[in-house]
Amino acid sequence: MNQVLSMFSSAGSEAFSKMACQMAPYFSTINPLISELRQGAATVQVPFCREITNHLGTVHAIAMCNAAELAAGMMTNVSIPNGARWIPKGMSVEYLAKAKSSVTAVANGEALDWATEGDKVVPVDILDADGKKVFSAQITMNVKLS
Repeated sequence: MNQVLSMFSSAGSEAFSKMACQMAPYFSTINPLISELRQGAATVQVPFCREITNHLGTVHAIAMCNAAELAAGMMTNVSIPNGARWIPKGMSVEYLAKAKSSVTAVANGEALDWATEGDKVVPVDILDADGKKVFSAQITMNVKLS
């Protein structure tokens, strides 16, 4: 089992999410909860609070980018072969609707070939509390095998 996945399984969602924010402090700005993590999938929940809102009182676009990158990165980490490395290379996003509630970022990499190196485009959707898609991202992860 992947070391990160093993940590998620043994620590639980809340403790693991706090550890992830200690390793990459910028993610703490959205107070994320990594609620699902497995090969090919990750889910990150972000509570609605004033600190992540914009001038309209809705979830700021960059807060959603942050959640999308966290979900895609965690999923990539547990999906690549042991010893492989990855780094985000680019992100293309679409803002589909205003997010006026807590949001959930869902990364789905089940259709990707994680056994090979190169660029992998990870799709991430962000849903509001009613399940409406408010944001979509395509995050390119560059994978290097050892």
